[in-house]
Parts: sequence; C-alpha cells; structure tokens
Amino acid sequence: MDNDVAAGNTTSMLGQLALGLTLLAFGLGGTGVIDNVAASDAAALATWVGGVALFLAGLLALHAGNGGTGTAHAALGAFWFTWGTGAGGASAEASGLFLLLWAMLALTLTMAAKGSGLFGQGVYGLLFVALLLDGIGALAGNGGLAKAGGWIAAVAGLAAWYGATAAVAHWPMSLGRMSRKNATATT
Repeated sequence: MDNDVAAGNTTSMLGQLALGLTLLAFGLGGTGVIDNVAASDAAALATWVGGVALFLAGLLALHAGNGGTGTAHAALGAFWFTWGTGAGGASAEASGLFLLLWAMLALTLTMAAKGSGLFGQGVYGLLFVALLLDGIGALAGNGGLAKAGGWIAAVAGLAAWYGATAAVAHWPMSLGRMSRKNATATT
C-alpha cells in the first residue's frame, strides 16, 4: 500500500475507517430505521473500533508527526470509548450534556480542518451537527431531534468510510467539473 495516497497515510486511513464504521453504526441505530436496533446497540463497536482502534491510530499519527490527524483521532477515540462504555447507564440529562460537550470538540475539529475539503472538514462538521442534535434531543426529550442527529451521523459515517476507501482504492476524492470539451461531447 502506498503511503503517499492523496487522502493521507495508512494510519489516517485506518482512523477514518474506524470513525466511519462507528459513526455509521451509531447513526443508523439512532434513526430507528432497523427494527429493535438503537444507538446504544453500537456500544461494543464504539468501544473497540471507535474507541481503542481510533485512539491508537491517533497515537500513531502523532508519533509520525501528523498533529492534526493525531489529535482528532485520539480525541475522537476517547469520545467513542467513553460513550461506548457508558451507553445506557446515564440519565437523559447527563447523556445530553455529554453529547453537547463532545459536540464542542467536533466543532473545534471542524474549524481546525479548514481547507481539508469534504472528507476532512465535512465529516467533522456533520459530526458536530449530529452530536448537537442528539444532545439537545436528549435534554429536551425530543426523539425527532435525536432521529435527525442519527441520520446526520450516518451520512458522516458514510463520508468518512468513502474517504478512507477511496484513498485505499485510489478512487476520486472530489467531483471535478467536466471540461467544456467533455461536456459538449456528451450532449
């Protein structure tokens, strides 16, 4: 595998895969689209894949000198580990506060990823919105907000997964404009 892949090195791809899978499981559970599956059912995945694997990928990235990716993955690993080990054991108010505090981290990561495009800033921005809606939904007892947060988390998970998969498979990372010559040739 090539370490000079456009989306980042192997460590960042591992981190993005872990983030993507965890967000997708958490998000789909929060939507209620699958019978008898809730966001809390993603706790084991969140603990081990989103928590431990993502945290380790962050430490490896920090060791390799990639401060931005390392900080993001280690911090998100801590979030997922904490959420996964405590899912279902706290009051709605405590859960809402927890999600809002971690939404602030996602907002920080969004701002820090300025210029990194859809698969950097976009994933963190969607994570921020998802955690914000989930947190407010938990505090207000509003299942509709939590469901909307679940859908946004699922989209963020798909974007993170695609970004990592595209890097590994050398797929396009952006939707470039067709040149005028190509556009007229296809019409």
